[in-house]
Amino acid sequence: MKTFSLFTSLAAHALLISACSNPSENMESEAENTETLISQNFLTDDEVLDGWDLLFDGGSLSGWHIYGGSPSEESGWTVEDNALTFNPGPEDGHDLLSDDEFSHFHLSLEWKISEGGNSGIMFYVKEDPQYPYPWLTGPEMQVLDNGTADRTGHADAAYPKHRAGDLYDLISCYEEVAHPVGEWNHAEIVALDGDLTFKLNDVVVVETTLWNEDWNALVEGSKFVAMPDFGAFQSGKLCLQDHGNKVWYRNIKIKRF
Repeated sequence: MKTFSLFTSLAAHALLISACSNPSENMESEAENTETLISQNFLTDDEVLDGWDLLFDGGSLSGWHIYGGSPSEESGWTVEDNALTFNPGPEDGHDLLSDDEFSHFHLSLEWKISEGGNSGIMFYVKEDPQYPYPWLTGPEMQVLDNGTADRTGHADAAYPKHRAGDLYDLISCYEEVAHPVGEWNHAEIVALDGDLTFKLNDVVVVETTLWNEDWNALVEGSKFVAMPDFGAFQSGKLCLQDHGNKVWYRNIKIKRF
């Protein structure tokens, strides 16, 4: 009986300690999550000195608008957990454009795609009524759920040059480094004097030169051959694509050269 009483007392004490410790652990977890959110979408002192600009403030659509229009509640673009988020609606065509145009630049951002999702990061987009869609002018870094050996991703993953990090329909990634669904990917696009470099998760995945004979041959061998002004502009806007699937973007930064 004494042994049972001692065991019972110890067990109760352990439960009491556990019950008391859980709120603290929860508070720590919440604090960590809050700290993670607060640490997004800002420039370090070194980045400011190096000439970087922040294109997304973490709380609004300031600096962005819908292609051919302006942001609205019906566009599907909102801010969730400090991320620029697209929630698909019944209608497409809500591609999000930067207010500013860029020529020589280094773009850095993070993206996360939903299961089976598709989106893209376009650049050198010419916003003009004669072009109903941004992909008629702007080359694209593909954002995609590539799937895994055990799970089918987006249907485009079956096609070379259509996978995450590819220069869409033009050049495949040198190396497959995209993180799986639910994880953030760090993407970079560097465009300087016609030289174009894509990096995904700190790995160079595409390199090419724009506007020369080789570039023209790439375009002629792609679905863009029937689009005479595709990839022709040397300055233009950035575009985050509405492809009908949920996608998240954050830490959108750019440095002009």
